[in-house]
Amino acid sequence: MDFISILGIVSTLCTTGAYLPQTLKIIKTNHTKSLSALTYTMISIGSALWVYYAVLRHDIPVIIANGVQGSLSLIILLMKLRNMGKHKETTKATT
Repeated sequence: MDFISILGIVSTLCTTGAYLPQTLKIIKTNHTKSLSALTYTMISIGSALWVYYAVLRHDIPVIIANGVQGSLSLIILLMKLRNMGKHKETTKATT
């Protein structure tokens, strides 16, 4: 394996792996109040576009890295949106 391949693998593990602790924490605590829905929307769309690009180029490592990252971002986004809906219902019920 050459240096460029190793560099790509290490950077993929770092950037994609960085989402795992946050996703696990959100799943465990269900706390998303301080997260930006817009940020996770943009990350999810960006990851999906990267996957599409990589499919067109037949670039398996990019497909895997962005597929995992996009999936983790989408989990966070969906939990954020679900909690935003719960918050609105709670606010309406108390007013």
